[in-house]
Amino acid sequence: METVYEAAGGSEGMLRLAQAWHERVMADEVVSHAFHGEVEPDHIERLAAYWAEALGGPEGYTGVYGDEAYVERRHSGNGEHDEMNRLAIERFDEAMTDAGLTDPRLRQVLHDYFAWATFTTMYRHNTADIADDLTIPRWSWDGLQT
Repeated sequence: METVYEAAGGSEGMLRLAQAWHERVMADEVVSHAFHGEVEPDHIERLAAYWAEALGGPEGYTGVYGDEAYVERRHSGNGEHDEMNRLAIERFDEAMTDAGLTDPRLRQVLHDYFAWATFTTMYRHNTADIADDLTIPRWSWDGLQT
């Protein structure tokens, strides 16, 4: 069976989605606030590699950039921001259209993944709660893999 990563167009699809999401986020007055600090110049490529690995693709993020603990620490410790999270998910849904991802089943799985990751793993309130040995959570057509 085809992975979510493959159904989304592989590495090129992930790159299109990351580019579209980044453009949408930067145009959003509320969500762009998250990028007012230090942003890596290759953020789009990093994001595409992370999503690829999480959605059944190659280990292109952990093989090059870092591990899950690094990602979560980078995004955590900034307090509650549920409204920004909700808007980031809306921008993600719009970015899927921009990236040409139109299959309803694929869109639902990608939406569910992004919403789960946004509210569950990416924005913990206390960075001390993040273990050192975390691996990138994997997501399939059936949701979170355990």
